[in-house]
Amino acid sequence: MAGYSELYFNVDSGYLEGLVRGFKAGILKQIDYQNLVQCETVEDLKLHLQSTDYGNFLANETGPLTVTTIDDKLKEKLLTEFRYFRNHSLEPLATFLNFITFSYMIDNVILLITGTLRQRPIAELVPKCHPLGSFDQMEAVSIAQTPAELYNAILVDTPLAQFFQDCLSETDMDEMNVEIMRNKLYKSYIESFHKFCKEQGGATEETMCPILEFEADRRAFIITVNSFGTELKKEDRQMLFPTCGKLYPEGLRRLANAEDYEHVKATADYYAEYKFLFEGSGRGPDEKTLEDKFFEHEVKLNTLAFMNQFHFGVFYAYIKLKEQECRNIIWIAECIAQRHRTKIDHYIPIF
Repeated sequence: MAGYSELYFNVDSGYLEGLVRGFKAGILKQIDYQNLVQCETVEDLKLHLQSTDYGNFLANETGPLTVTTIDDKLKEKLLTEFRYFRNHSLEPLATFLNFITFSYMIDNVILLITGTLRQRPIAELVPKCHPLGSFDQMEAVSIAQTPAELYNAILVDTPLAQFFQDCLSETDMDEMNVEIMRNKLYKSYIESFHKFCKEQGGATEETMCPILEFEADRRAFIITVNSFGTELKKEDRQMLFPTCGKLYPEGLRRLANAEDYEHVKATADYYAEYKFLFEGSGRGPDEKTLEDKFFEHEVKLNTLAFMNQFHFGVFYAYIKLKEQECRNIIWIAECIAQRHRTKIDHYIPIF
C-alpha cells in the first residue's frame, strides 16, 4: 500500500522491527575486533566469539576447527534469524524479505552454471551456495545448455523468473555470457526492488531508495572497470547498467563511453559522494581498494537505516551488516590460519 501508514505499522510489523533492532545491538563492536585480531589460533577466535552474541554456535564442532566451518556456521546462524523474520511476517513485509533473498538466488544460479562449465561435480558446488538463496530446483541448473533452456526447464517456476526476460537467448553459455547474464539479472532485480520500495512510500522509501540507488551505481562502476580489456562492446556494457541510481542518465552514458579507469574516475568527480570514494582508493600496499571503499560506504548507509522507525529498511540493513561482519570474521580467521598477520587489520568496522 502506497504510503504504508506509520499509524498501523506496529500492528503487523512492530514486534519484528523491535526484534531486529535488538539483534542489531549484538553486532560486534570495535573492541571485539581488537580482541579478535590478537588471537593466536582459530581456537582462540572461537573462544572470544563465545563471549559475544554468537555464543556457542561452534560448540558442536569436535574436530580441528577450519575457516570453512566457521563460515558455514556464520551463514547458518544468519539464516536461522532471517527465517524467523520471514516466517512471522505479513504482507507487504513478507514480499520485502523475499526480495532480499533474490540476490543470493542469482549468485547461486551463476555459481552453479560457472562451476558446471569448469567440469566441477554438482555435489561439490551445492554446499558452496549461500543458504539464503537456496531453492528447490537449484541442483537441476547444471543441465541447461542455453539461457532459454535454463529458464523454460528450471527457473520458470522460481521467483527469479520475473527477472529473466532480458536474458533469454539461444546462445551457448560460456563464462563471458554467464557474467553478462548475472549483470542483466541484477539490473532487473535492483530496478524491481527499487520500484517496490517506492510503492511502499513513507520511511521505507526514504531509507531503502538511497541504499538501492547506491547499489545500482556501484554495479555500474564495477561493471565498467571490469570490462576494460575484455570483448564486451560499449553498447552491450550500457545494457547491463541498472537505471535507478543517481548516475542515470548522464553518468551511465559517460561510463558506457569510458576507455580506461581515469575516465571512470572523471565520471565519479561529478558526484560528490562517489568522488570521495574514488579519491581515497588505490592499488598500493597501504591504500584501500575501490571495492573496500564501496563496502565502507554501504556500511554507513545501512547503519543510518536504524535512525528512522516504522519502516522495512532495518531488515535489509541488518542482513547486509551481518554479511559484512561475517566477511570481517572470515578475513581475520584466514589471516590467523595462514599466519599472515600483516593485513589482519584490513577489515571494515561497523560500529
